[in-house]
Amino acid sequence: MSGARVFAMIAVAALCTFATRVAPFLLFNGKKPIPPIVRYLGEALPPAVIALLVVYCVKSVNWLAAPHGAPELLCIAVTALLHAWKRNNLLSIGAGTALYMFLVQAVFV
Repeated sequence: MSGARVFAMIAVAALCTFATRVAPFLLFNGKKPIPPIVRYLGEALPPAVIALLVVYCVKSVNWLAAPHGAPELLCIAVTALLHAWKRNNLLSIGAGTALYMFLVQAVFV
């Protein structure tokens, strides 16, 4: 692949990312109220995405073989409890991920 093609692909990806980040500020600039459907989606989608990620993470767990999903269930519980306590996405997801990596590499080998 040529350098020009790689540069073009990176430029298109950067432009698309920038456009999706700036679009809400252009559409909802504070002068008119935010439509109710957009407010609803802003409240409903984050928990739905997290639930989808949890299902995706446990979809390939073999519940009949050792360790029977113990690291996954433990880390899901730790992440949920930490998030309920601190309400910090970065902290709860980061701690859950770090704990999972530790468990599968050092404890449940």
